[in-house]
Amino acid sequence: MTTRRATDNSKALDAFMTTKLQIDAMLERLTALSSEHFETHPDEINWGDVGTLNHYASLLRQITDSAFKDGEHAA
Repeated sequence: MTTRRATDNSKALDAFMTTKLQIDAMLERLTALSSEHFETHPDEINWGDVGTLNHYASLLRQITDSAFKDGEHAA
């Protein structure tokens, strides 16, 4: 019979929470930037701005697809 030792995961939990707080801070910054229309003015929007925003959306889509098992990460 094999006995299992209780593992101390406090270091893993600390690392997890540190990273979670970093993600939360990044999301807050992105939300604030989005509420300011990514620092653009409607009269000054150009195709470069569209490309930049599409790039941001693509990167976020990779994250959300992975987190929610959508897209290429779907089972």
